[in-house]
Amino acid sequence: MAGGIGSRFWPMSVPEKPKQFIDVLGLGRTLLQLTVDRFEGICDTENFWVVTSERYRDLVKTQLPEIPDSNILLEPCMRNTAPCIAYAAWKIKKKDPEANLVVTAADHMVMDVPEFQRVIRRGLAYVEKSDRILTLGMLPTRPETGYGYIKIQEEVGGTETDPVIRKVEAFKEKPDLKTAEAYLAAGGYYWNAGIFLWNVKTLEKAFRENEPEIADRFDALNDVLYTSREQAEIQQQFPACKNISIDYAVMERASNIYVFPSSFGWSDLGTWGSLYEQLPKDEGENAVVGGKVCMIESKGCIVHISDRKKIVIQGLEDYIVAEQDDVILICRKADEQQIKEFSKKLQ
Repeated sequence: MAGGIGSRFWPMSVPEKPKQFIDVLGLGRTLLQLTVDRFEGICDTENFWVVTSERYRDLVKTQLPEIPDSNILLEPCMRNTAPCIAYAAWKIKKKDPEANLVVTAADHMVMDVPEFQRVIRRGLAYVEKSDRILTLGMLPTRPETGYGYIKIQEEVGGTETDPVIRKVEAFKEKPDLKTAEAYLAAGGYYWNAGIFLWNVKTLEKAFRENEPEIADRFDALNDVLYTSREQAEIQQQFPACKNISIDYAVMERASNIYVFPSSFGWSDLGTWGSLYEQLPKDEGENAVVGGKVCMIESKGCIVHISDRKKIVIQGLEDYIVAEQDDVILICRKADEQQIKEFSKKLQ
């Protein structure tokens, strides 16, 4: 899924080129490219599918030239994750009704790729021939208020091909700090990473049972998939889809939901603060990506500037300093939730 606009990462991320298409970590690879990289050896290139906005088609083709054009699905408008996933699922099942699917966002980060690959392989073995929906639950390392949580119910597995999987008791919305602290103290709660595994038959059944309107809409499009009429019909029909997340559409309603407790250095990189947590720090606990940066009497800052820029920062503590295309943001990390509003002041 690569259609978001990443507004909380302004000014680095803008609607014309959001964060998934940017080398956020200074590694020489964009987040979209890193997402594909971590599936090496698990998924062949011709089996990668990218669902994105029409406006990002050329960015996807430029950054992932190995992906077949037919595997780049273009949304004419944003309708949240359920229609996005349904579009990909209906198209894939027409090509391979026995397919197994991994759904992931294009703007997440994974630090321990070998462990991620181990979890994905075991997860695929778990769902391959079963009517199970599997989500990955991240072991929480702090009382995070920016993530939803998954409460586990019981252990139901524990072999090489049937890993230690837990039944989901409940999905929890993003909590306040007091609630998040209670979750960590109680145990049995995991961050909801939004990474899902299932076979295409199970996913189709889940839509038919829980969101039949979405299933009916893509059933009606089935005859035009893989034809010259597909995009024109998508232009007409996709905007009529319900605007709903896969969590509300399926995950919180279905009874066959399981969670694989995992720990592979995951972050959804949703904010400057979450990026700061993942970057290496200097002796002043400053994290820097980009050009030549000189930090003086400053600590706890995150600085992200273009490679060609030079900057000296003196006397800042716990600040965000970000530059892109001659737009500069300087704000307290504690106020990062206001960045969307800050960006509007320059319009």
